[in-house]
Amino acid sequence: MVILLVVLLALGLLFVPIQIFIDTDTGKYYAGLGGLAKASFESDEKELLRVRLKVLFYEHYFYPLTKSSKPKPTKNKKTKPKRRIKFRQMVRLLKSFKVKRFALDMDTGDYVVNAKMYPIFVFLDQYVASFHINFENHNRLVVDIRNRPYRILKTFINH
Repeated sequence: MVILLVVLLALGLLFVPIQIFIDTDTGKYYAGLGGLAKASFESDEKELLRVRLKVLFYEHYFYPLTKSSKPKPTKNKKTKPKRRIKFRQMVRLLKSFKVKRFALDMDTGDYVVNAKMYPIFVFLDQYVASFHINFENHNRLVVDIRNRPYRILKTFINH
């Protein structure tokens, strides 16, 4: 009975959605694992960046850009050769991600460059995603990318 529960839990985790969300206008940057875990990147007064890690009911803050006060011990172990990811596998891995939302609102600060980019952005807005060029010195990027662990595993199993 316990083995069956562990297998069902493992199978369930294969289908939990992974989400990466970036919104530069509101300052929301996070990566989440379907309501089970979420890592939010926030600005902080003391440090440049603070990471808020929330796993189920546990919440923890840490600062990844600060140096650790503990010196790292040196080990004289033989290192195993690292397995390299092939270019085709990397392309298949990137194709497994689904872009749910992409919006770019951009101003280069130069009116001539903005005017030259305007037809390109109109074409991209019609056929690719939401692309806008403005002349108001306002930049915004919204990206919502999703995947599932079984799709990631499938890219490494199928060659």
